[in-house]
Amino acid sequence: MNNWPDEKYDPQSRFDNLDKFEPEFWKKKKLEDLSKDEWELLCDGCGKCCLNKIDIRGKVCFTNAKCRFLDEETCLCQIYEHRFEKVDDCRDIDLKTVLSEPEILPKTCAYRLLADGKDLPEWHPLITKKASSIHESKQSLKGRKLISETEVRDYENHIVDWQDL
Repeated sequence: MNNWPDEKYDPQSRFDNLDKFEPEFWKKKKLEDLSKDEWELLCDGCGKCCLNKIDIRGKVCFTNAKCRFLDEETCLCQIYEHRFEKVDDCRDIDLKTVLSEPEILPKTCAYRLLADGKDLPEWHPLITKKASSIHESKQSLKGRKLISETEVRDYENHIVDWQDL
């Protein structure tokens, strides 16, 4: 992922050396047995986890307010390696989070799907070998009406009911 906003990152580079990994490793290993690199490859690059969420009467509601560091073109974090230093409320999508708070992840999230015993969807970059397949399948935030969190006054006015969240 990108280290700083002024560096150009090629999302496809994540999937250029898949031959280094066991084919369909996500079907053969438990989430807790994945290497750091395998874990990172599961991320489809949709950007949906970078949407701000609010809790209303115990239900997690997604908004169309995005983290200020989300690149709307690539749907990737512009400061990925430094996100926890720069964003106080950035959540680490680790095994504990996936198992204890799956509702903060979209329904289409690979981590959530695999934790629920489901397979990756046909458009997932690990299946297609193309980072762009997430956008081509309309499963990412690319092209959606988003607002930067810095412009939001009342998150309740930005709740969205998108089918894939």
